[in-house]
Amino acid sequence: MNDLSNYRKSYEKSELLEHMIPEDPINLFHKWFHEVKDFGGVEEVNAMTVSSMGLDNFPKARVVLLKHYDEQGFVFYTNYNSEKGKSILKNPNVCLSFFWHSLERQVIIKGNAEKTSELISDNYFASRPVGSQLGAIVSDQSTVIPNREFLEAKLAELEKECEGKVIARPSNWGGFLIRPVSVEFWQGRPNRLHDRILYTIQEDYNWRIERLAP
Repeated sequence: MNDLSNYRKSYEKSELLEHMIPEDPINLFHKWFHEVKDFGGVEEVNAMTVSSMGLDNFPKARVVLLKHYDEQGFVFYTNYNSEKGKSILKNPNVCLSFFWHSLERQVIIKGNAEKTSELISDNYFASRPVGSQLGAIVSDQSTVIPNREFLEAKLAELEKECEGKVIARPSNWGGFLIRPVSVEFWQGRPNRLHDRILYTIQEDYNWRIERLAP
């Protein structure tokens, strides 16, 4: 047995008190996101864990990249026919989580997923490097393949076929918008007495703000 009981750290870099928070969680997310980016120490500030209920009734979490956020919610892109895509389309209740260790912060977002419009997906796909566009077409995400060479051969063939052409977004690839129903902000504090502030959307679309015990 590997004993990890002595892995301990005292969290002392910041605090999250009621007088410091806005009425809208998106504004606080924006503030934290840019504070972490400016502070440094996190290579991909927009990396987040997406958790969904799989088709096999097991929850599954994976790291993806946040590509846009605003008052409507949080957007990432994927293959709709992937294991992730199929599970979200069947059960749109998902959880997003960010862990920014450099400032000892977490953000946990529960929300409802929906496909972005075709225009939004088209525009983002067009902005991607050609290699990423071709990769999205070549990969039947989550399916079993015989080996790495199979994938690279498909890419080489597609590169020749698409040379000099505008590459269209495949219909099975696009964005998901996660509309939040709750957003929890977690700030590490000494003695494990962490600050936890929870925003929950109400029927009138205002946010209820509560402090949770750590």
